[in-house]
Amino acid sequence: MAKIISKNPTARHNYTIEDTLETGIVLSGTEIKSVRNGKANLKDSYAGIKNGELYIYNLHISPYEFGNIYNKDPLRDRKLLVNKREINKLVGLIKQKGYSLVPLSMYFKGNFVKIELGIGKGKKLYDKRRDIAKKDAEMKMRRAKI
Repeated sequence: MAKIISKNPTARHNYTIEDTLETGIVLSGTEIKSVRNGKANLKDSYAGIKNGELYIYNLHISPYEFGNIYNKDPLRDRKLLVNKREINKLVGLIKQKGYSLVPLSMYFKGNFVKIELGIGKGKKLYDKRRDIAKKDAEMKMRRAKI
């Protein structure tokens, strides 16, 4: 059973997720200690391909309190661990119009930190409004049954 560290609250609101992918992440010693304390934030993060490798940008991991000189920059780019075949597949999807790689959640799987990436298209404003209206209608129907 995976222990969730952090979720991206705006990902499913801003994007229509069509597929997901589980990736590993490269972290330093003090970063993993900070993550174990729950000090990670995926809110404004996104993933991209640079030099044939997959990276995550703007993932905020707070500096470890007892890390001293070994602490890294909280917003540094971090490498994601994915097979070359999967990277080639992602390159093909990203080049299509409107597709993005969005981190959905960060969790422990055994002793390893994993990131669930969503491959999706950005929603238009009217799509977001329609989704909100649909959720409100479902909630009213559930309340009426009770």
